Amino acid sequence: MNKVFLLIIFTCFFIKGDFQLEVTEGQREPLQMAMVLQTSATSQQENLSKELSKIIHLDLQSTGLFQFSDPSTFLEKSIPLNNRPRFVDWRLIHVQFVINLEISLTNDNKVRISYRLWDALTEQLLISSTLETELRYQRRLAHLVADAIYSRLTGEAGYFDTRIIYVTEEAKGLKQKKRLAIMDQDGKNHKYLTSGEHIVLTPRFSPNLQRITYLSYEKKIPHVYVYDLETGKHDLVGAFPGMTFAPRFGPNEKDLVMSQAVGGRTDIYHIDLNTRRFKKLTHGNWIDTSPCYDPKGEKIVFNSDRGGTKQIYVMDKNGRDVKRISFGSGTYSTPVWSPRGDYIAFTKTDKRNFYIGVMRPDGSGERLIATGYIVEGPTWAPNGRTLMFTRTDKKPGKQANASWVYAIDITGFNERRIKTPQYASDPAWSAPLPKS
Repeated sequence: MNKVFLLIIFTCFFIKGDFQLEVTEGQREPLQMAMVLQTSATSQQENLSKELSKIIHLDLQSTGLFQFSDPSTFLEKSIPLNNRPRFVDWRLIHVQFVINLEISLTNDNKVRISYRLWDALTEQLLISSTLETELRYQRRLAHLVADAIYSRLTGEAGYFDTRIIYVTEEAKGLKQKKRLAIMDQDGKNHKYLTSGEHIVLTPRFSPNLQRITYLSYEKKIPHVYVYDLETGKHDLVGAFPGMTFAPRFGPNEKDLVMSQAVGGRTDIYHIDLNTRRFKKLTHGNWIDTSPCYDPKGEKIVFNSDRGGTKQIYVMDKNGRDVKRISFGSGTYSTPVWSPRGDYIAFTKTDKRNFYIGVMRPDGSGERLIATGYIVEGPTWAPNGRTLMFTRTDKKPGKQANASWVYAIDITGFNERRIKTPQYASDPAWSAPLPKS
């Protein structure tokens, strides 16, 4: 995995005149921002400045919380980095936050970003920072700047310096070729990981981001594999009879949970990847699947038809103390615990309608935030504020249905499609990438 070797030259977070945006369950108008980019000395630096400032711009605007003003409306066209803005000029055009940005190449060919975040209403400096890294990590540096600004204004951790693993689908008539693919959260740096010779499904990141677990039909019958991102090697997880599927890592790198189907019943297993020892966690003549650990690794949420219909249950990590938590109409599947532990996201089907929803770990506070012909398979951003999921649109005639990856805020607003080269499904969001 690529790591960014980041030098923080100077960072200061200011508390006086503190502003923090409260993100609630309701819709609100985006806050108006302006970005003032300082003029670069050479054409190379100018192109670099435009590219990286655009990344910061798009990251922040994609949240739906911020809207950037058109530079042609600016009354103050340039702000020397160490100067205070003319705040009255920004208030006249209804700008609340001003980002003063300077991007340059150092003599040893490193990229440096210096920025200031100002509150134009209180006339206070909120962040002053300079970041520097090798040129090949320039896009990550821009994402880190956006993360810092987002975090300062919302109180939530940023999620822009992350990656997405998903299944890309190339449709030719009724036939589909499915491959594992990986990309930055904004759709850039796209890379295929498998050839498409075998169908793959449900990829999931390990906690340290070095490995991926997924289902593959490589041996004709579905089995769970682990893929090493550094070496490109993939290994079968155990010689289980029947089908194994729905794998997911626990917070501890060695823990993996998955389902095994044999003789009409499906149970959940824990596998220690270091010893390859496994333990059966559920027992019964029903279908238990889609297990997911809570952030502490103490509990597992899963779905089961043990009560007659597919519902969501929670149990201890050892398989004891099983409790049903979903009691709404319809059926539930693909539960996944928020990284913050405060919500469980799920897929719901009710009267032939599909939904993405969230509920608290005790089943209370159920809210449906997205719907469509088919919507399924939610995955959390590492800060627990945004979800990605698969949306499938029905196409006429004999054409294959079109699946794409979408993101939405847990409030149910700001739904948007993530650009991918081909049809896409089964997204999984990484934790923030390591900085060193």
